Amino acid sequence: MEGVDFERWAVILCKPDAVARGLVNRVLGMISDTGFTVSNRLDLIAEPWQPHVVYRNLLADTAPRELDLPAYLDAAYTGRQITVALAHGEPGLHARLRQLIGHTDPTRAVAGTIRGDLGDDSLAAARAEKRLVRNLVHTSDDPAGARHEFGTWYGSGRPLQVSDFDRCSVVLCKPDAVERGLVDAVLKRIESAGCTIANRQDVIVQAWQANVHYWDLLVDRGWFPDRDIPACLDDAYAGKAVTVALAYGEPGIHNRLRQLIGHFDPPHAAPGTIRGDLGNDSLERALTEKRLVHNLVHTSDDADAARRDLGTWFGAGRRLLLTSNGVPPQPTHTNR
Repeated sequence: MEGVDFERWAVILCKPDAVARGLVNRVLGMISDTGFTVSNRLDLIAEPWQPHVVYRNLLADTAPRELDLPAYLDAAYTGRQITVALAHGEPGLHARLRQLIGHTDPTRAVAGTIRGDLGDDSLAAARAEKRLVRNLVHTSDDPAGARHEFGTWYGSGRPLQVSDFDRCSVVLCKPDAVERGLVDAVLKRIESAGCTIANRQDVIVQAWQANVHYWDLLVDRGWFPDRDIPACLDDAYAGKAVTVALAYGEPGIHNRLRQLIGHFDPPHAAPGTIRGDLGNDSLERALTEKRLVHNLVHTSDDADAARRDLGTWFGAGRRLLLTSNGVPPQPTHTNR
């Protein structure tokens, strides 16, 4: 968990009563509808030690209490199914989530909160029946709590598999950008558009990376009788230097970056786009020379493409870098 920014991550615990009542999807939906990104949903059977750790402050409290809290926790959680998930947002999300879930006693939770709208228990009923109140959901109190709860529910030492690819794109500065010394200029243009650039890395391309990246061109190579696509990819990429980086921004980043880099054929790219301002090649010339067009830069098409691009260019198991954070259509003559 080292390096994870728990100022921006919280753990959501959908308690056994939420699972038993079939309310997990509604609970998580209310959280995501409020603007948080919910990911890494995991269904678990609670072990005895886990609620003890989560409620350690209550268990260690020396103030007098009427209830047998350890026994109540065991009865409420041990062997019961729960669902956990991660919520991502801006710093301060822990306090906002606590407001969203509402008062501990559902009868005192206001309308619009999760417990206020979905709760069906009360603290008075719980005390009368000598048990914990059933209030559906818990979220981390603060960053320190999120750190402890992540280790509790997701496993000590388990890497944080955050998948907020709606806010992250892979930037590939192609061999022509490297050869022309334009990598800094390309990344600066992206940064100036409001993105945060991180994890810049220089890569010598292996043949398989180009093949995976341009899988659609290879599958539909029959649409390109004017060029030998596998040979073109080997010639353009294999053994060549590229620079990759991650660009972070708001949801919709993929479309915005695709507009910023411009049309795949530089002469058709509008002024103000990267390819329009910096490009010096054309599809016409590339077709004449039976090669791919040199157009400087690629950014991920969408969230699914960003996931593939990350594995392709940064390597398997590198999703920790994100902690900060059908039938294809008929192809056109592009190389993105």
